[in-house]
Amino acid sequence: MTLPIESLPGRSRLAALLEHFANLEDPRDVRRILHPLPEVLLLVVCGTIADCDDYEDIAAWGAAHLDFLREHLPYEHGVPGERWLTILMNRINPALFATAFADWVRESWPGCAGLVAIDGKTSRRSHDRGAGAAPLHLVSAFATTARLVLAQEAVPDKANELAAIPPLLARLGAEDGLKGALVSIDAIATNAAIAAAILDQGADYLLAVKANQPTLRAEVEAAFAAAEALDTHLDLDKGHGRVEQRRTSVLREVAWLDGHRRFPGELRLPGTACLVRAETRVEAAGRTRSETRYFVSSRPLAPAEAAAAVRGHWAIENRLHWVLDVTFGDDLSRLRKGHGARNMATVRHFALNIVRAANDKRSIKSRRKLAGWSTDYLRTLLSSAST
Repeated sequence: MTLPIESLPGRSRLAALLEHFANLEDPRDVRRILHPLPEVLLLVVCGTIADCDDYEDIAAWGAAHLDFLREHLPYEHGVPGERWLTILMNRINPALFATAFADWVRESWPGCAGLVAIDGKTSRRSHDRGAGAAPLHLVSAFATTARLVLAQEAVPDKANELAAIPPLLARLGAEDGLKGALVSIDAIATNAAIAAAILDQGADYLLAVKANQPTLRAEVEAAFAAAEALDTHLDLDKGHGRVEQRRTSVLREVAWLDGHRRFPGELRLPGTACLVRAETRVEAAGRTRSETRYFVSSRPLAPAEAAAAVRGHWAIENRLHWVLDVTFGDDLSRLRKGHGARNMATVRHFALNIVRAANDKRSIKSRRKLAGWSTDYLRTLLSSAST
């Protein structure tokens, strides 16, 4: 029996998902459509949740679980096969699809953008040597506290990550989506334009200072060396034969960074409020490794806040990129034609957010396996995303 969207309990995230799918523009001739776009996208998302990582498996899973799919949409003509899934996913406008994803996250998890980490990832097997096409490189925004993917933007051909960050910030900032957030980005984005773009969205920045800005790096190091007293926070972790000590210091005397006092050509960052130094010392297997990193922020952070923000930025590597590679097989995907690689990357983000939102102690991998075996559990994953 078909379950109308309106009857789903409590304006669930599944209802919002189907509504955003219904609002997407279908690139096909309406007179020849047997499988409406929302049906195709629900199939692909549910199949991806259910541990299917290619179109052949998704189509087979859909054919075997057609009754489950019909609980949500009609599927009058069944499910499309692998070939039609490939053709359609290659043709969907990836920018519109990515916007639908960002809008769904904003509606389903309001106020989740506290600490937002932005970083890039390459889908390594998505290159097409025959066509001279480089592999897909996506810059993603990750809410580290809520562990949610917020949005993504593809890096244009023959460009670097810097080109994708402004449109990603604009997408995130729609309807005040970034207001009050602290946005952390690696050193590639440490420039006045990106800093201003973050401030324009009502957010604050935390930008790394590395060798790509040698003058600023030397000045920041000298400022900390000359400081007589620093606010400092100390963390100590022990376990599995490893001892890690993290000392985070904050310096708020930053008047010398004011734009009017800089020489022509020197870096000027608007709204700078503090500098952060993060010192890490790790002892493991009889060896000691030390590292010192520097950051500049437009928010007057307390040392404990700075420590959490610096450490939280790297959650995008462990909780997003690593999960996509190991659990969702992102690096193994060989989608290379049309928009398929970009659109399936967005589908994986849909699936990951739904799977991770469940109140379940199982690993992401185990949740996907169980969802593939049991439609009751898959139904629980979808319903657990209710607001």
